[in-house]
Amino acid sequence: MQLLNKIVLLLFFFAGLGLGLAAQTTDSIAVLHKTPEVKDSIPQKKARVKPPKDTYVDTVARKDPRYRNPGKAAFRSAVLPGWGQIYNRRVWKVPIVYAGLGITAGFFIDNLVWYKRFRNGVIVGYNIIQKNDSTGYHNLNSQIQRVFFQGTDVNQSINVMRNNRDQYRRNVDYSAVFFVIAWALNVVDATVDAHLSTFDISPKLALKLSPPPPDINTRMGFAVALQFK
Repeated sequence: MQLLNKIVLLLFFFAGLGLGLAAQTTDSIAVLHKTPEVKDSIPQKKARVKPPKDTYVDTVARKDPRYRNPGKAAFRSAVLPGWGQIYNRRVWKVPIVYAGLGITAGFFIDNLVWYKRFRNGVIVGYNIIQKNDSTGYHNLNSQIQRVFFQGTDVNQSINVMRNNRDQYRRNVDYSAVFFVIAWALNVVDATVDAHLSTFDISPKLALKLSPPPPDINTRMGFAVALQFK
């Protein structure tokens, strides 16, 4: 009987041992055959970071403080005469610029005034000849009244006034053209100064006269040599 009990206990022992090994094997298989994680089939787009734009840096402007931008100088002179010269540090040119503009503007205004005076004189003269309204005579310039309306031949006075009117009309056009040219020269001067802002003018540049190299076929004379030291 005791032998039978021992056998039964031994069977239970081996049965428990087998169940434990089976459980461990099942766990290991479950670990090995673990279901992979399902990833999103639609990949998310990564935000593209735009690279910074390369900024242009003029090496001359960075190395030489005398450098002036020709475009800026031209624009400033076109907007306001003399501004480009101030930008180029050529302040002494500003009075010259305004003197040229002032003279041409003065001629334009003076010619325009006299053109209107002679034009009114011609109109009043025609009204007098045709015995129409002559009250405009009192509104004329005193010089026009004295020179052209105190004579006896009004027709001749009208012809002279008409010629003067046409002449002053041409002078008005010429003065306007000269004013525009003076303004353009102001822009050109500022632009050229800006281009030559880094041009080196120093004592290292030497100009001297020297005899030519000796040669049998060369005649006597002198040569001009420009040396950079």
